[in-house]
Parts: sequence; structure tokens; C-alpha cells
Amino acid sequence: MNIYVSSLSYSVNNDDLKELFEDFGEVVSANIINDKFTQRSRGFGFVEMPNIVSANKAINSLDGSKLDGRTINVSEAKEKEPRSNNYSNRVPSPFKSDRNKEISNNY
Repeated sequence: MNIYVSSLSYSVNNDDLKELFEDFGEVVSANIINDKFTQRSRGFGFVEMPNIVSANKAINSLDGSKLDGRTINVSEAKEKEPRSNNYSNRVPSPFKSDRNKEISNNY
């Protein structure tokens, strides 16, 4: 099960997060998400645990707990919805021809 952890202190690293969740069972991975330009923590991350019972126990126990002086939020991660890069709804209607619709349907 993939777990979302937010409101993390910027000083929390992957090892800290993994160690916190290991009290509840096996941890496959623990990743803090960093800003792609500054490489600084964005204050949230994901933990993957293979055992659903252990993962739910961790969520219930850790949600609202303190880590490095901050109250953290812990919940089951939601699947990311696929992005649609179809911006044709922003194009004025005189420019929406059948040919344009046909071409854009390929994407």
C-alpha cells in the first residue's frame, strides 16, 4: 500500500521516514519529494508498505502524531489521475473544425 505523509519538517529525510514506519512492519520504500530546482524538501513524501494490515495500523497510529516538532498527516495515497493535454476547449469555436477534432483525437 502506498501511504501519503504531509506536513513534514524540511529536515526530515528518507531514512527518518523509513525508520518511523518500520515500527509497524516492512517498508519497501520511503521517499521525501524534493523541489526539482532547489532540491529542498517540499514537506511531503510517500511510504510503500507491502502488508495492508501493517500499513493501515501505521496510518491510524501516525496520523496526527508529532515528528521533528510538527504534527504530520498520514493517509492512504490516492492514485494520480491521468493528465489530459487537450486544450481544445480553450480554442474559439470558429477554429474547431472536424479536421482539428480528428487530429486531436489521436492525442
